Amino acid sequence: MLGQVGIPHEVIISDVDETIDGPPEVQVRELALRKANAVRGIVRDDAIIIAADTLVYIDGSVLGKPDGPDDAFEMLKTLQGRGHTVYTGVAILRISDGVIEEKSFVEATQVYFRELTDAEIWAYIGTGESFDKAGAYGVQEKGALLVERVEGDYFCVVGLPMAKLAVVLNEMGVRVWL
Repeated sequence: MLGQVGIPHEVIISDVDETIDGPPEVQVRELALRKANAVRGIVRDDAIIIAADTLVYIDGSVLGKPDGPDDAFEMLKTLQGRGHTVYTGVAILRISDGVIEEKSFVEATQVYFRELTDAEIWAYIGTGESFDKAGAYGVQEKGALLVERVEGDYFCVVGLPMAKLAVVLNEMGVRVWL
């Protein structure tokens, strides 16, 4: 998504423990901060580190990435015909001359699934998209066919709220506009 808006970047995968308790807003913010700080340990020069974490929340429960097809089915069955909240936490570290400036934020978006048949759920699981995504779906791919409507920032659901990110980066003195 950064490349889509002309922001040059390099992807560095952070390997952090994603075990955490607490309200969803706290979980995504803390996990984004963990990821950013893990990358900070790798980066040797001045840099801007952007890390994010996304989760799906429904009925007081967090839906992370499914453990397998049956788990994905149960998640999608729970979501079908109903609304749920997608939370994305973003952490930004700006490292300049050894000084670290840190900002973080959380966005929440309501997503409503249409009614789905079991056959439709299994067909979607068969695409393979379910297995590396919170809530077992990706709205930006074939999972778009599951979604009736989105209320809020679509990019929050994709995993990086771009408009808010641009505002925060500008607040930090990082120009992202043309």
